[in-house]
Amino acid sequence: MASQTEENYLKALFNLANSEGEINISDLAQQLEVSMPTANSMVKNLQKRGLVDYEKYKPVKLTPVGRKEAALIIRKHRLTEMFLVKKMGFGWEEVHEIAEQVEHIHSPKLFERMDEMMGHPTIDPHGSPIPDRQGRIQNLQLKSLSEAKPGQEVILSALADSSTDFLQYLNSRNLSLGTELKILSKEPFDQSMTVSYGDQVKESLSQKVCEKLLIRNFDHA
Repeated sequence: MASQTEENYLKALFNLANSEGEINISDLAQQLEVSMPTANSMVKNLQKRGLVDYEKYKPVKLTPVGRKEAALIIRKHRLTEMFLVKKMGFGWEEVHEIAEQVEHIHSPKLFERMDEMMGHPTIDPHGSPIPDRQGRIQNLQLKSLSEAKPGQEVILSALADSSTDFLQYLNSRNLSLGTELKILSKEPFDQSMTVSYGDQVKESLSQKVCEKLLIRNFDHA
């Protein structure tokens, strides 16, 4: 059974992996706010357990076993976040820190019961896919709002950033998952967008914000 620290490393490795599944130790150390030697030492421990492939001076890769274990930690985290929002009335900006603690509970029955009570959700409150019981995770094929063009109508389906500050910003703009947006114009100078949605007839969103909003119906709008 992995320790809490090992689980945090596995989760970070999973989230940092590039398209080839590779992760640089320096990125891992930065993500977890530890020194390079500390990160190196933990990666060696994970290698001994068969959870990562690692050679000195080369990127790290999760093994199939390591990837599954990481995905199941993420499953617990995202199920918890969804349960807190759907069944307990928490705001989507309140759930991350609680889920960070709950994800380390080693009780499959608890999380299966959560899953059943919610009708087996496939995404968390921020639109991120929830891995299944085998650790498989679906690719939602979403694009950022910044890639949309004037005249398109799209649906906000997920977020590339679920930090508390960003979620509070979205709350202040009455933006939530499922919101239908119409792109009215795009500023050539700074790529900011003017959009309409709900009661907002004309709302300006910066490029930074647009890049963090993930949309669907992009190809059909």
